[in-house]
Formats: sequence, C-alpha cells, structure tokens
Amino acid sequence: AVQLPVGSHLEWGGQYENLKAATNRLAVVVPICFLLIFLILFMALGGLGPAVSVFAAIPLGLAGGVFALAITGITFSISAAVGFIVLAGVAVLNGLVVMSSIKERLEQGVPVARAIVEGSIERFRPVLMTGLVPAIGFIPMALAHGTGAEVQKPLAMVVIGGLITATLVTLLVLPAISQLILSVGAAKRPAGEADEAPLHPQAT
Repeated sequence: AVQLPVGSHLEWGGQYENLKAATNRLAVVVPICFLLIFLILFMALGGLGPAVSVFAAIPLGLAGGVFALAITGITFSISAAVGFIVLAGVAVLNGLVVMSSIKERLEQGVPVARAIVEGSIERFRPVLMTGLVPAIGFIPMALAHGTGAEVQKPLAMVVIGGLITATLVTLLVLPAISQLILSVGAAKRPAGEADEAPLHPQAT
C-alpha cells in the first residue's frame, strides 16, 4: 500500500536476505545429496529393491521434524534445514543396518517374510540406541534460553522429533515396505533360482 516515488524500490536485507540466498543454495544441494545417498545405498546393498526400500522410509522419518516445528511454533530456518539433513543421514544409517541383516538372510536362502522378521528383530537394539542417544543429547539445546538459542532450538527440535519418528519408521514401517518391494522381486525370480542358494553343511 506504500506509494513509492518514481525510480525507487524496496529490497529486503539482513536475515531475510541470507535466508533466501541459503534456501536457493539448498534447493540445488539437497537433491544432489539425496541422489548420492541413493547411489551409495544401491552400491552398498547390491540391488535396486533394497535401496528403494531404505530410501522410501526417509520422507516418513523427516515428517517427525515437521511435526516438531509445527507443535512448538518454531519457524523454518537454515538451522532447521540442517537438522533435516542430519535426520536423513540417521534414517539412512538405521535403514541400512536393518536391510543389511535382511539381505544377509536372503542370500542364505531364507524366505522373504522370515528374513525380514529375523533381520528386524536382530537389529532392534542397535537401531533403538542410534535413535535415542542423539535425541537425548539434543535436549539441552532444545531447552536453551539465551544467546544463540534462536539457532540451537530449531535444529534441536527437528532432530529430536525426527529421530523419534525415524526410529519408529525403521522398526515398523521399513519391514512393511521391504515386504512389498522384496516380495515383488522374489515373485519375478525364475523358479529354479531358489535352488541355487548356497548350501551350508549341517552338523550330524
């Protein structure tokens, strides 16, 4: 509603200008990072199905950070964006731990459903500790009041809220996603391929 003189214009600076510039950079860097993460998962797990299973659980884990910001009323900032990147790394790590155990059993000829259940149960405690320990460590930052709190609180709240959902997703949702994707791959496998599973000597 402000009428400006001819030849003049308004330009926002300060923190808003820094946020806009950083957001533009993140719009390029984040997709590249996620692409590299998927390629690393593909190489580490040796197949498209396991990599897609782990990668599909990442957005569900990041939802916890969004809910944490909405509940606490904290606005999105560069600090919160860094927290989401941290969450993606932890979610991928937990998913890789579980999927590696599942894949190991599949290579031994174990049926898909049984391999998922046994692999998830075996990695339950490592995943739980990986999610709880960082979340507890960020609690002092989330409760901070004073100089630097405006930077610490968004990061801490995103990480705490996201780690809770990321841990639950890894333990509950990832097995369900794996069941859907890996079962499709097993159904497309030739009938005689199951007989090629390595045989392990049994004690008599």
